Amino acid sequence: MKILLILLVFAEVLAIARVSLSLTPINDAYPSGYGDDSGACSGTEEKLVPVRREVYGNGRIFDITHRISSEALFDGSEEVGEFLWLSKSMKNGSDYNFSIMKLPVHSGTHVDAPGHMFEHYFDVGFDVDTLDLDVLNGPALLVDVPRDTNITAEAMKSLNIPKGVRRVLFRTLNTDRRLMWKKNFDTSYVGFMKDGAQWLVDNTDIKLVGIDYLSVAAYDDLIPSHLVFLESREIILVEGLKLDDVKPGLYSVHCLPLRLLGAEGSPIRCILIK
Repeated sequence: MKILLILLVFAEVLAIARVSLSLTPINDAYPSGYGDDSGACSGTEEKLVPVRREVYGNGRIFDITHRISSEALFDGSEEVGEFLWLSKSMKNGSDYNFSIMKLPVHSGTHVDAPGHMFEHYFDVGFDVDTLDLDVLNGPALLVDVPRDTNITAEAMKSLNIPKGVRRVLFRTLNTDRRLMWKKNFDTSYVGFMKDGAQWLVDNTDIKLVGIDYLSVAAYDDLIPSHLVFLESREIILVEGLKLDDVKPGLYSVHCLPLRLLGAEGSPIRCILIK
C-alpha cells in the first residue's frame, strides 16, 4: 500500500509533464488518407463505415463515457427521448447540416455540482462552471467494491484506500449487471449509504468520487448521501461511468464537463489513460 501511495504522489507530480509528452503528432492525428484528396476524384465508390471505439492508443486510452441515445435514462425512470434533430438539412436543400440538442444535464455519464442538492449553493452560483478541473483530471485509482453490499462504512474500510489518494472510481455490481444498458431504472443498484459517504469524507483525502450508475448514492439513502458529499463543496461526483473491461489499478483520469453557466449538472466526457 505504501508503494501504491508513492506511485500516486509521483503521478501527481508528473501530471503536467504527461500531458505535454502525450500530445499527438500531426501524422498520428491525421493518418494516411485522411484529408488527402489524391483519390477524391477516382470515380470509384467506397463504402464508408464509421468506426466507434471504446479503447484508443493501442490499448492505452479507455473511454469510460456511456453514449447518449434516446433510450438513455436520466433522473430516475425517465428516458432522454428525442434529444437531437436537424434544424437545417442538406437533404432538404441546405448547404450544410446543423443539429440542435435538448438534453437533461444529468443524462448518461455526468457530473453533479454542489447546487444539485443545496438550494443556497444553487442561488449563489456554485454551478458546473465552478468545479475544479484539477480535481477532475489527474492520477486516479479504480477499485472493485465487494459485490454483496452497498458502499457502507464497513465496505469503505475493507477497500484499504491509502491517505493521499484524491480520485477513486468505484466499480460495483452495477457493472456486472449492465444496469446502464437497461431501459428501466433499477432501484436495486449499488451506491453509497450515508455512513459510507461520511466515512469517506472523514477518513480519506478523496475529492473525486466516480461510480458506475446514475447515482452515487444508494436508492435508500439517495438524498442523505448526496448531502454528505456535496456539503463541503470540495468533493466532485461523477456518475454513470462505463467501467467494463478495465482492470483495477492506477490510471490518469480526465473528465471535462460543459461550461454551463447556472447548471447544477452536466454531461461529461471521461477517459482513463494507463
